[in-house]
Amino acid sequence: MTTTITALQADSAESSFTTRTLERRSLAADDVRIAIRYAGICHSDIHQVRDEWGGTTFPITPGHEIIGEVVEVGSSVSKFTLGDTVGVGCFVDSCMECEACKDGEEQFCSQGVVGTYNGQDKFGENTHGGYSQQIVVRDHFVLNIPEGMDPATATPLLCAGITTYAPLKRYGAGPGVNVGVIGMGGLGHVAVKIAAAMGAEVTVLSRTDSKKEDGLAFGAKAYRATEDGSAFKDLAGSFDLIINTVGASVSLDSFLGLLGRGGTMVNVGAPSEEQSFQMFSLLAMRRNYAGSMVGGLPETQEMLDFCAKHDITSTIELINADQVDEYYEKVVSGDVRYRAVIDIASLESAAV
Repeated sequence: MTTTITALQADSAESSFTTRTLERRSLAADDVRIAIRYAGICHSDIHQVRDEWGGTTFPITPGHEIIGEVVEVGSSVSKFTLGDTVGVGCFVDSCMECEACKDGEEQFCSQGVVGTYNGQDKFGENTHGGYSQQIVVRDHFVLNIPEGMDPATATPLLCAGITTYAPLKRYGAGPGVNVGVIGMGGLGHVAVKIAAAMGAEVTVLSRTDSKKEDGLAFGAKAYRATEDGSAFKDLAGSFDLIINTVGASVSLDSFLGLLGRGGTMVNVGAPSEEQSFQMFSLLAMRRNYAGSMVGGLPETQEMLDFCAKHDITSTIELINADQVDEYYEKVVSGDVRYRAVIDIASLESAAV
């Protein structure tokens, strides 16, 4: 039996959100139905709602940072029971048979991973995300939220947490490693917390000093404003690893110059504009430039367990459903400290 729920939807790249009813499918044997409590606002939600990356299917209900409660399970589901606190990230299905899926990197599924929203599921239906009261997800793509984690502040970890944890782990962040984090926004502040918990020496590289006190409180050993350009001279060749978390264009050559011999800069932000750099920025010191896209399900669960162990969650502003349009503008202008999370219970009143 399908279920009718309330959701926020945008009808076009120029429209505001409106409250609508949405049908969630009947459960297949391996499905889990989740009553959503919290949904985070990611900058990629904004890119897709505004069709800045192209390919958006309207109407769209975004949201791929989701925490809620299991309210129904399919007949073959054994790892979840009613009442469990669970999370859903960027994906809700994949082929589960290709090499990437078997390696636990479902995000690189050769058949095409099914996005939590703006995708198409195996039933031929468009997927709709977490700005809604319920979601139905294949059990493999549901994550356990460790006991004791605050669900509201943990919600952004389903994207921001794994997006930063994965490259920090892959490129060896740890004791004796100098890590630079470009940007102190929704991704950047989580990157600082995780890198510091891994034991790395962390420096925030932000345009201004406006968030310096927070950056140091989150675990950074240093904080440098890049606006006047002096940091690029003072810190040249200083870093083993740089994580670029911003969703806008930056001077890649300037930041690559901060890497030491053999250092790596990893881009996790996804600006809509083309990016470029001079090849000698890499050749001169055997530097590396890489990209990273979230993580697979095993690594995402590992990240959640790591964050629970180290008492890491996001720093958030909890908002109501009728504030989403306002907060989209705040996210774009960098005025959110540091991640906006929607209290889905507020959809009830928004629908009246």
